[in-house]
Amino acid sequence: MTYTQPLGQFFEYCSIDDTQKPIKLSDMDCIIRPQVSLAKYSTYKVGGEAQWYVEPKNYHAIDATFEWFAKQDLPLTFLGAGSNLLISDAGIPGLVLNTRNLKHCSFEAHTGQITAAAGVPIANLANEAAKRGWRGLEWAIGIPGTVGGAVVMNAGAHQNCLADVLVSATILTPEGDIEIVTPEDLNYSYRTSCLQGSKRLVIEATLQLQTGFSKAEVMELTKQNRQQRIQSQPYDKPSCGSVFRNPTPYKAGRLIEEIGLKGFQIGGAQVALKHANFILNWDNATADDIYRVIRYVQEQVEYRWSISLKPEVKLLGKFNP
Repeated sequence: MTYTQPLGQFFEYCSIDDTQKPIKLSDMDCIIRPQVSLAKYSTYKVGGEAQWYVEPKNYHAIDATFEWFAKQDLPLTFLGAGSNLLISDAGIPGLVLNTRNLKHCSFEAHTGQITAAAGVPIANLANEAAKRGWRGLEWAIGIPGTVGGAVVMNAGAHQNCLADVLVSATILTPEGDIEIVTPEDLNYSYRTSCLQGSKRLVIEATLQLQTGFSKAEVMELTKQNRQQRIQSQPYDKPSCGSVFRNPTPYKAGRLIEEIGLKGFQIGGAQVALKHANFILNWDNATADDIYRVIRYVQEQVEYRWSISLKPEVKLLGKFNP
């Protein structure tokens, strides 16, 4: 099914070759802006400019944006909370679409299902579920991403992940069609899905939780998970969370720690002293500083352990090898 309308009903057409001024999608509070700094949209607080940037507030504005995009010869990049990204100092060419303003959410008490828009912070959702005595999202309380990002990367913690609770996700295709997909459709595995790298946009997700538990019990377990993360992970400096995937059966942080790389620093980027799988923006780091630390850690772990660490963080834009 689709809610696509004919091109021209959504915006007054303006070719990107004709102007570098903002483009307003007509009859909507939605503006496509040129040359927008992305540093404030990343938890790393680094990154260059988006060639074009938009923050739709509803599904029709997203569809209108896709209509505009279809007439341009541009690449497309999606952003949510920017919590699992390293954005190049050179910025990102093309259109960057940020879903952070998609915030609607509903709780169905008789089914235990939550339907949340892509921009809802997953930690906030976990907290609201705990207040109701619903179990299934306690693990997500410390994750700094959004529902949309969690669906795309199969976010997880404490031996749980989104695939465990996802019923379905609503996807908007570049053609303007709506698709309802299940976890099986998404080919989930550890921190990955078939949505990564695609131009299909998650706009909402439905999750199945377990109801009927004591609110105090679920809140306490959620609190314990939050405290565990605060005690074991650094939150005083900008970061992307865990940088590397854990190579079974090892923990990436332990491999890095045991070769003495805690505190290793290039420019303003540092391997965290508290948890070696975190690389911090310690002191006005550039994206290149962070990238160089990532590459150095990979090289040293490969040399010492003959293990190739695969980044969990997604690199956006161009980086010098």
